[in-house]
Parts: sequence; C-alpha cells; structure tokens
Amino acid sequence: MGKIAFVFPGQGAQAVGMGKDIFDALPQCRAVFEKGDEVLGFPLSTLIFEGPEGDLKQTVNTQPALLTTSTAYLTALHDLGIKPDYVAGHSLGEYSALVAAGVLSYEDAVSLVRLRGRFMEEAVPGGGGAMAAVLGAEREALAELCRSVSETSGPVELANVNCPGQIVVSGSQDGVNGVVSRVKEAGGKRAIPLEVSGPFHSSLMKEAADRLAEELKKVTFHAPAVPVVVNVTAAPVTNPEEIRELLVRQVYSPVLWQDSVEWLIANGVDTFVEIGSGSVLTGLIRKIDKSVKLININSLESAQTAL
Repeated sequence: MGKIAFVFPGQGAQAVGMGKDIFDALPQCRAVFEKGDEVLGFPLSTLIFEGPEGDLKQTVNTQPALLTTSTAYLTALHDLGIKPDYVAGHSLGEYSALVAAGVLSYEDAVSLVRLRGRFMEEAVPGGGGAMAAVLGAEREALAELCRSVSETSGPVELANVNCPGQIVVSGSQDGVNGVVSRVKEAGGKRAIPLEVSGPFHSSLMKEAADRLAEELKKVTFHAPAVPVVVNVTAAPVTNPEEIRELLVRQVYSPVLWQDSVEWLIANGVDTFVEIGSGSVLTGLIRKIDKSVKLININSLESAQTAL
C-alpha cells in the first residue's frame, strides 16, 4: 500500500471566511481558533472570518491565520484516525507541518509565525523588495540570469521552486525588474510581479532570520512523530535541533517545493492530502506528477468524507 503525505499551504492561500464551517460545526476545531485568539491577545478568528481582506493579507496576520485554519482542519482529520507517513509545508506551511508532526505545540507555532510575519515585513520596509513568478524557464538558466542581473541591478535570487515551469524570484525591486524584463534570456515565457510585502526567501531576509533565531531559542522542539520533509533541503529531518536551525535558514533560502514532492513520491508516497485554505499545493503537485492521488481538506464536507 502507498504512503500518505499531509501537506500545508503557505501565504497566498488565505481567504476571508476560511475555516468558518468547521468553527461552527465542530467544538474541537472551534477550540483551535479560540486558543489562537487567547495566545495572540486579539480576535484573530474575527479577522479570518469577517476580514477586511486588506488586513488579512498583511503578512503579520496572514501567517497566524493560515496556521490556525490548517491546524483546525488537521484536528478534524485526527478525529477520523487518519495519520500521515510524512508531512511537509510550503514556506509558512512548514510550521503547520511541524504542529502536525508534534514538533511544535500550536500555541508556540502561532506565536512564532506572528513574529516571523512581523520580522519579515520589517526587514525590508515598504517598496524595498519584490517578487515575481517566472513561467516556462529552466531552473539553471534562471539562476544564471539572476546572477547576471544581481551584478548590475541589485540582488535577485530563486525563492520558490514550485513545479516544472513555475519558479518565483525574489530580491531588490531593481533586481526583480531586471529579471522580469530579461526573462526570455532564461527561456521564460513571461514573469508576473507578485503582490507581496517583501522579498521573501531571499538574502535580504537575513535580518528577519536573525531575529527569528532568537525567538526560536525560547521554544521547545520535540522529536517528530513522523518525518518532516523541509523546504531548505527537500529531505526528511527528524532531529529537533536541526529542524530549529533549518527554520532560521528557511527565511532567506529558496523553498524547494518541487524537489520535496519528488522526494516524497520517490519514497513511496502516492497520496497527498492538502490541509487548509484553498488548493494551491494540489495544483502544483498535479504539475509535478499527474499519477498521484490528491485530496483537499478545505471544508467541513471534505474533512468528514476524507479518504
């Protein structure tokens, strides 16, 4: 029998109203949202369910909102007795994966991602950085173009290797603009600037990573119940101290999502369960390998009929 991986979405998957159905229907899921409000000291759940969207899209709010929603749906799945063989998450989603694996408590994770969001927003103040999704380029050719542009226009680097033909670049505004204007040189079809509040997963995030490192030292990391395939190495990690160190590096390193999914498939995973708002990861995984089974847990109905 094939193996199951639970995967968790990152920023961009948020939507006003996410998780409201399980909040209303399942007391154990409502308790997750209420715990988030209590830990953070403000009504996060009201922001998630009612918006306004502009506030929910602020990184400092988006990160705890998505973690909380994913954890609530995860709680519903737990009660069905469904357990994964591996877990993984895309960027912020890695924290949801660590909660799923028992490495971090939800309380510690939601506090950490609130701070992570703040540090990331503050690292490069308004307009100092940018990101763009490049479609159709080969990874090596795009990395070479980034190196070339960085020499003349300012730093720009690969940030998210999402799936064949979709790579996000991140860095200074001028650096990203340079890649966007020269994207054909890397075999790219086009580049789409992204609406983000900073140059995430680039070397410009080093200050945010250093600040996060101090906060991570204060938190207890437990040995994972199942291996966590992490963004930085696209390989499983089971040592709690190594996980802590990799979360620091993750802030300024590329998210190797395609490599992570390929590793999981090569190691027997044939079913991916995306847990949380939207279906971004399901779409990416389908582009990586059409043969695997994909399940979305993003509503009360999907949680109750899972697997």
